Amino acid sequence: MCGHGPGQVRLLAGPTANAPPYNPKMSDERRPDPDALLARVQREEAKAKRGKLKIFFGATAGVGKTFAMLQEARQVKARGVDVVVGYVEPHGRAETEALLEGLERLPYLSIQYRGATLRDFDLDAALARRPQLLLVDELAHSNPMEGEPRPRHAKRWQDVEELLAAGIDVYTTVNVQHIESLNDVVAGITGVRMQETVPDKVFEAADEVELIDLPPDELLKRLHAGKVYVPEQVRHAIENFFRKGNLIALRELALRTTADRVDAAMREYREGAAIRAIWAAGERLLVAVGPDEQSERLIRAGKRMATALHADWIVVYVETPDLLRLSDEARNRRIALLRLAESLGAEAVTLGGSSVGEELANYARTRNVTRILIGRPRRALWQRLFRPSTYGELLARTEGVDIHVVGGADEAAARRTPFMVRSQAYLLGAMPSEKIRWPRYIWSLVATLAATLIGMAMVPVFELANIVMVYLLAVAFVAARLGRGPAILASVFGVGAFDFFFVPPQLTFAVSDVQYLLTFAIMLIVALLISNLTASVRLQANVAGHRERRTALLYAMSRELAATRGQEAMARVAVRHIGEVFDSQVVVLVPDATGRLRYPRGESAAGSLRGADLGVAQWVQDHGRPAGLGTDTLPGTEALYLPLQGSQAVLGVLGVLPANPRRVLLPEQFHLLETFAGQLALAFERSQLAERAQQASIDAETEGLRNALLAAISHDLRTPLAVIAGASSSLAEKGDRMSAEDRRALAGSIYEQSREMSKLVTNVLEMTRLEADGIALDRDWHAIGEIAGSVLHRMRERLARHTVRIELPPELPLVRVDATLVEQVFANLLENAAKFTPPGTTVTLRAGLIDGKLDVSVEDSGPGLPPGDPDRLFAKFHRGRTEGAIGGAGLGLAICRAIVHLHGGRIWAERRPEGGAAFRFTFPVEQAPPVPPETA
Repeated sequence: MCGHGPGQVRLLAGPTANAPPYNPKMSDERRPDPDALLARVQREEAKAKRGKLKIFFGATAGVGKTFAMLQEARQVKARGVDVVVGYVEPHGRAETEALLEGLERLPYLSIQYRGATLRDFDLDAALARRPQLLLVDELAHSNPMEGEPRPRHAKRWQDVEELLAAGIDVYTTVNVQHIESLNDVVAGITGVRMQETVPDKVFEAADEVELIDLPPDELLKRLHAGKVYVPEQVRHAIENFFRKGNLIALRELALRTTADRVDAAMREYREGAAIRAIWAAGERLLVAVGPDEQSERLIRAGKRMATALHADWIVVYVETPDLLRLSDEARNRRIALLRLAESLGAEAVTLGGSSVGEELANYARTRNVTRILIGRPRRALWQRLFRPSTYGELLARTEGVDIHVVGGADEAAARRTPFMVRSQAYLLGAMPSEKIRWPRYIWSLVATLAATLIGMAMVPVFELANIVMVYLLAVAFVAARLGRGPAILASVFGVGAFDFFFVPPQLTFAVSDVQYLLTFAIMLIVALLISNLTASVRLQANVAGHRERRTALLYAMSRELAATRGQEAMARVAVRHIGEVFDSQVVVLVPDATGRLRYPRGESAAGSLRGADLGVAQWVQDHGRPAGLGTDTLPGTEALYLPLQGSQAVLGVLGVLPANPRRVLLPEQFHLLETFAGQLALAFERSQLAERAQQASIDAETEGLRNALLAAISHDLRTPLAVIAGASSSLAEKGDRMSAEDRRALAGSIYEQSREMSKLVTNVLEMTRLEADGIALDRDWHAIGEIAGSVLHRMRERLARHTVRIELPPELPLVRVDATLVEQVFANLLENAAKFTPPGTTVTLRAGLIDGKLDVSVEDSGPGLPPGDPDRLFAKFHRGRTEGAIGGAGLGLAICRAIVHLHGGRIWAERRPEGGAAFRFTFPVEQAPPVPPETA
């Protein structure tokens, strides 16, 4: 830390330092993990290609972030670094303006925005200048996307990302209230929700973060002195955002955010350097609990100690093979203990392993725990000689960790505490296990009998020591397949069978040689050890398999949800997967337009929860908190209800009725269920956002079409209306003085312009009718030549100044079309040719059979198609050449395309190699009915 200005503190939270140099004498325990080392090298290589980002971070405006950034920039420039100011907002502060003197500054980009001229950062100029270090103030700033010229990115942090990708180092500033994940927290403190935010990934990826801290009283003095805002804004700021309580809370939030970054950097360094020793840079408490009565006392003592130390605390339960065989009551108590820990604010963790002390020591090193709280050892002294206590293992395996032992008081009273009684009340009512176990013991005897038969077959060839191996193999098989109890039975009966059938004198339990007694003892001990170890491995493998299966099912559900469209289909996917994982009946309740939950429509899926309590579910929907089984709200309900929490609102409720309450009430199981609910909520939100985006796109297109229609109609009606108005005015005012020929000319112009207006309105109405699917085709069999001939006859005056060539072979088949609509296609295409080609050019009407389809084209030898994609000519309100005196709303070709598509055909435009344009369309050719013979 170093002082900066009166009362100001600068705290550096820089990047992780490099690992210490390699030491060939380093033990294997301290050697870095190769995979982690490779990943770190790859990250460093990727970062080396990018520019470095340094963020000057503060609690709020006015703490001196920009001032500190400019001070450091001047120091860096003095060392010969090429420093350029890209954008700095001095806010009228004289000291900031003074620091800008002598630094090269890029010109501001002037943007026209809603009638005003804004000054903004010029990204292209910065990339062209390409300095070593660029200063860009206000990282959270939003660029005016509706301005002209339009910025490339919506946010300034995206501009900075492009600068970093180009290899340019950047200094920037940001306040804590602009960090995306803290937006809700800041809104709860200040009552103001920031609209401009920076994603957490940008802040976390910064190479260096420097906290610029200023006590609230000093900041208020600066505010009153006009060093933060102009005087007329000071009073409003003090009465609202800049209240002292707000400043204290924001300052703490900024300090904690910086401390979290420092802690993450320390953990990254320790992992990269393979440092296993505990660094007591900050307090972290671990409370170890088990299934005994003193665990509740430990949790409460841990809460008091964590509060006194202002430390994070973790409650850890290690599930060993012995604990996997606990009774239902003891397992229910474990659930209640971990729920108690979470209710007191702890992080509840369940670990698996063969040794409690070893697992706790490893986990403590991983989490950089500084204190461990354990209960008084309960194992007798003689038992500790063969198996160390947890306390002894922790002492042997940890260094630099304070171990606290809490003595037991009235341990039996723990069972009577209200929380434990209430927690276990939900669990003890579960049906006891009715699993039949005696067949396993019969199979263990069968295995022993099989080993005996095999041994009898081996007697003539093998020694008795080899037969002992057969019995041990049988014990190992029984332990792996049937468990510990049957394996112990097989061990005892195996020793007895070996004595009875193989040790002389045979067929009696008498022993002639006392040395066999030692053989029996060793055989029994080895068999018991094998059975115990094999059964423990089997139990742990089963637990690991269940956890892996749950993880795989979560991944499978996430993948299937990503490929599913529609909330109803997503709900069915979730019901199937969640019901399978938690052995439960499941229902997904979604609110209607009024916000009231309703039962799913349609047929219920297998495993669906029928008759869910809508009252409890509605409470969850309204309050956004779980309720029902195992919670503090409406605990008498049989099912558990979880909110599907989206980023803005609750999107629905997940109801789960488990066959066994433990499947959802264990903390890790409950968190897993919350994860499933979170995945479903994300899928729902993605579906809703997609629907909104689609609707917004439709609305935008509709608005664009409306504007284009208004512009087209207003443009193309203005000319004929002006002509009609002028001609009618002349007739009204001077008609009696005009000759008959002049009056006929004016009347003809009025008629001609009225016809153009009528054609325009007809096209608009026709396009609307076609798009609304309001046309039922009146199909019949027609010759394409007859339809074309009818149109050419009607348009003979319009085409009088052009040469018209017709190439229609007489053998063309009949087509089943709506003749009236196809005539309109011909008319529009020929009208286009007459309108956009000079007089005297040739218009060709050609048809033929190509690939079994009738291919018709209208070709001209005019100037050809405008530049660009020819398919755009068929868009509504698109005019090929907007300039010039040629009118039109740009609907003729769009109508042609709609009509051709209704007939199952295709229409397109292409440029002729010899010059000019060709508009071609196809119709499918069907088998025409036979023509009946004419009767005389």
